[in-house]
Parts: sequence; structure tokens; C-alpha cells
Amino acid sequence: MVRGYARISRPTQKIDRQIINILKAYPNAKIYQEAYTGTRIEGRKQFNKLIDDLDRGDTVVFDSVSRMSRDADIGTNIYFELFDRGINLVFLKEPYINTDTYASNLKDKIELQGTDEDAIFDGLNNYFRLLAKKQIRIAFEQAEKEVSDLRVRTSEGIREAKRKGKQIGQPRGAKYNVKKSISAKDAIRKHCKEFGGTLSDAETMKIAGVSHNTYQKYKRELRLEFV
Repeated sequence: MVRGYARISRPTQKIDRQIINILKAYPNAKIYQEAYTGTRIEGRKQFNKLIDDLDRGDTVVFDSVSRMSRDADIGTNIYFELFDRGINLVFLKEPYINTDTYASNLKDKIELQGTDEDAIFDGLNNYFRLLAKKQIRIAFEQAEKEVSDLRVRTSEGIREAKRKGKQIGQPRGAKYNVKKSISAKDAIRKHCKEFGGTLSDAETMKIAGVSHNTYQKYKRELRLEFV
């Protein structure tokens, strides 16, 4: 059976794009979806239900490796636990770490010849297997690094803004037009290339109906939501 897993970090995010991508590649996939952080596994009810539902030979499809986990240790451990259970894993954006690819890399690349050189060939084959395993961990490390880098950039931006005397957040008593903010962010999520749309920043800004500074502010906030 083919099962697809889609995850967003917050309920305000859009999950449709992940589901569309999964069903485009696997139209008969049963979809499990939820809103929960990718840096922890506990509390992800749908993901844990998916794990419990799996039988040997099943396939699990993710839009991206970051949807499985943004923690390198957790993601790597889950990957190999499922691989050892005979579960096929497919990552649409990182096909080079699909379990089919990994299984292929486990096979001997150099045939033994029954000569003294076999000791060297066997060592090379083991080396190729280690490289394949390391490649999988690197993919999860990259997903984790994206979270860390985003947090650092956000913190640095706040510190720099404070240093320049800029207001961070809304001042006491100030009224914030929440409805306009939601509408503008929805437009950015839908149309901006950075979030899977097709329009440039200038084009998206016009549709959102906000100034350049406000547009950049909303984009920073949306990047945090996509963790």
C-alpha cells in the first residue's frame, strides 16, 4: 500500500501543495496530514499512526525529507528503522536518498575475482556502503540546518533593528489591522516564487497591496512558519 505524509508546522500554513505533489506522483496514496513541528516526533499523532499502520512492503511518500524530520538524529534513526522493517521510502524532492537508491548502493559495485586483490575490492565495497549511509544523514542534517540558520538570521535581524532604534512588534495601545495582514500573507503564500508560486516579489507585492518594507516583514514571518 502507498501512504503519503504531509506536514506543516502551524495550522495557518498551507498543506495543499504537498498533498498535490504526492498524489500527482502516486494517485492512489492514502494521505496522512497534520500541523506539528518537524524537530520533535512525540505529539505527531498522524505520523505515529502512519508508522503503526505500515506493513512490510508498503511505501511512504514525502514531498521532502524535511517533512519527515528536521532533526538529523531522529530522521536518520526513523529512516533506518523503517528500512529494516522492509518499508519503501520516497522523497519527491530528494530522490537520491529513496530506499530503492540506498538498497542499490548496498550491493557490491566491484565483483570479487577470487584473487588476493579481493581484500581491496571488499574494502572498496564497504566504503561505498558507508558513503551511501552518510548521504542519507547529510540530507537530514541539511533540513536541520535550515531551521538553525533561519533562527539565527531572525535573531540577528531583531538585534540589528533594535540597535538602530526600530520598533519591534506593535507599541502599547497600537491597533493592528489583523484582517489585512492575513489577506496579504495569504497572497504571498499563494503567488510568491519563494513559497511555491509563480510571481516575482514585485508582482506579488502589488497583489498583496502592501509596501516594500511590510512585504519583506511578512516574508520573514512566513519563512518561520515554513520550518
